[in-house]
Amino acid sequence: MNEQEKSRGYWSETWRRFRRKKLAMGALVYVVLLALVAICSPMIAGVKPIVCQYKGHLYFPCLGYFNPRLENPVFFHDDIVRAYPRRLKEEDPQSWAIFPLVYNDTQYRVREGDKPGRPENPYGTHGHPSRQNPCGTNVYGYDVFSMLVHGTRTALLVGFVSTGLAALIGITLGALAGYFGGWIDIIISRFIEVVLCVPTLILILAAVAIIQKPNIWYVMAIIGMTSWPGIARLTRGEFIKLKQSEYVSAARSLGASQFRIIFRHILPNALAPVLVPITFSIAAAILIESSLSFLGISTSSSSISWGTILNDGHRNLAMWWLTFFPGTLIFMTVLAYNLIGEALQEVTDPRQRGAR
Repeated sequence: MNEQEKSRGYWSETWRRFRRKKLAMGALVYVVLLALVAICSPMIAGVKPIVCQYKGHLYFPCLGYFNPRLENPVFFHDDIVRAYPRRLKEEDPQSWAIFPLVYNDTQYRVREGDKPGRPENPYGTHGHPSRQNPCGTNVYGYDVFSMLVHGTRTALLVGFVSTGLAALIGITLGALAGYFGGWIDIIISRFIEVVLCVPTLILILAAVAIIQKPNIWYVMAIIGMTSWPGIARLTRGEFIKLKQSEYVSAARSLGASQFRIIFRHILPNALAPVLVPITFSIAAAILIESSLSFLGISTSSSSISWGTILNDGHRNLAMWWLTFFPGTLIFMTVLAYNLIGEALQEVTDPRQRGAR
C-alpha cells in the first residue's frame, strides 16, 4: 500500500485529496449537472419536438433552440412552429413527435389549444408558481422554468468561453515573460499593468454603444480580453521559479527546443496553481454577465439569461418568483465555482499538503 502511494502521480494525488473535500465534490457534481442541463435544455423544456416524423421525413426541431437556422424551413412554411402538437396532425395525420419533459417556451406564451388538454399560461401577477409552471411565468406569460433551463446555456457559455480566452492569453504571455525575462518580460509586464487599468464594465458599455447589434459573443470576448492579467502574473511567477529546475537544465543539455521546454516540460508543472484563478474567473464572468443582463445592456433581446429574468423581477416587485429563482441559481453557481477554487488552492499548495 505504501509503495502504491509513493508511485502515485501528482495529478492523481491532487484528485485524491480533492475528493476528501465534501463541499467541493458537491459543488463539482452541481456544476456537472448544470452542464448536462445546458446541453439537454431543448429536451427538458420547450414547445419544439425533440424528434418528429413529418410527411415521411425525420426532423429534429429542438435544435432550433441552439440556432434558429437548424429548424427546418418546412415548419415555418406550413405555419407549425407555434403549435406543433396540433398543427402536425392537421397537416399530416400520419406524423408523430416526441416532446420535451416540460411543454413551455422561453419567448412564447402557451395558449389554450396549442396542445390537447393543456390550459394556457397565466400572465402578470396571476403567473405565480404552480404545477403547470413550477417557477411561475413573467408578465407576458412566458414560463420562468424554461427560461432558467435555457439560461443555463448562456451562463456556462459565458463562464467557459471568456475564461478560456483569458487563460489562453494569460498563460501564453505569462510563460513568455517568465521564461525569457529581459526586455520581453519588461514589455509584457507593462502591458499587463495597462490592461489592469481598464475597467471591464466600462469597456463593455463602450462596446455596446458602438456595436449596432450587440450579442453575447461580444461580451464574452471583452470579458476574456480584460480578465487575463491575474493568470499571466501567476504563470510568469511559476515560470521564473521552474525554469531554474534541474529537469529544465537536463532538457536543454539534450538539445530540446525552447518551444518544447516551455510547453512540454515547464507548463504542465506550472498549471496546478494557475487552475485556481481560472476557476474563480469562471464565477466572476458569470456574475459580470448576470449583472449586465440585469441592467439590460449586455446581450440582444432574443437571448435568455438569468440576469434578464432578474431584470423583469426588478420591474415587477410583486412577482417575487422572478427574483427568487434566478437569484438562487446565480448564487449557487458562483458559490460552487468558488468552493471548487478554494479546494484546488488547498490541494495544490505544497505548504498546506504538509499542514496536517
